[in-house]
Amino acid sequence: MIEIMGIVNVTPDSFSDGGEFLDHDAAVTQGRALVADGATILDIGGESTRPGSHPVGSEEELRRILPVIERLADGPALVSVDTYRADVAERAVAAGAAIINDVSGGRADPDMFRIAADTGAQIVIGHWRGPSADMYALADYDRVGREVATELAARVEAALAAGVAAERIVVDPGIGFAKAGEQNWQLLRELADVTALGHRVLVGTSRKRFLAGPLGGDASRERRDHATAITSVLAQRAGAWGVRVHGVAATRDALAVLDAWDGGSA
Repeated sequence: MIEIMGIVNVTPDSFSDGGEFLDHDAAVTQGRALVADGATILDIGGESTRPGSHPVGSEEELRRILPVIERLADGPALVSVDTYRADVAERAVAAGAAIINDVSGGRADPDMFRIAADTGAQIVIGHWRGPSADMYALADYDRVGREVATELAARVEAALAAGVAAERIVVDPGIGFAKAGEQNWQLLRELADVTALGHRVLVGTSRKRFLAGPLGGDASRERRDHATAITSVLAQRAGAWGVRVHGVAATRDALAVLDAWDGGSA
């Protein structure tokens, strides 16, 4: 079964659960609940990257996430820090994070790959064309899968040149980041272009706006969690290493059914 990365947003404004886990105790409780539900990785973030969001700065980001990372790092799941700032990543790894999840793929902070190399942390390199505030203006593709793979390959080369070990690299096609509506579905259909890079692939569709399309418009959070679970199954079929989700239990169950279908634990 693929890795399940559970999302813990220590933010007031994340698109799906902003404010629910801004309190440190609430965030830690949520992280432990996600592990109980089957998460193998916890992704702790202190700044929203939803469309139209604005930066909060390193000091505030660290204030939000460090106490949470320190308390969850000794648990059974690996801890990942969701940040595009190198100084935040460095402090988070020192606090116990094993993975740096950079949605910008090292483009927002030129020191990110150096920090990943120096600390020995694993790094998720996301596909990104610009800040959340205006990313949809950059959603121009002829063949989205091929172009995303090409741009990710360039970021991987930059990481390798900075000293990051190839086996510590994960790539993320950046569903929803500078991709609009149907482009996300097309990218998922063309995920083979990304898996062909030869690195582990993380897919993050959870509760994102494009999922509402086939569900009939303004779908509830529960319905989007069901849709996310289906995309998790399809991501495994397409060769993904991991999926990043809010609703871990639904995804765990869907993957267990797939495993039984394929003759695994059944």
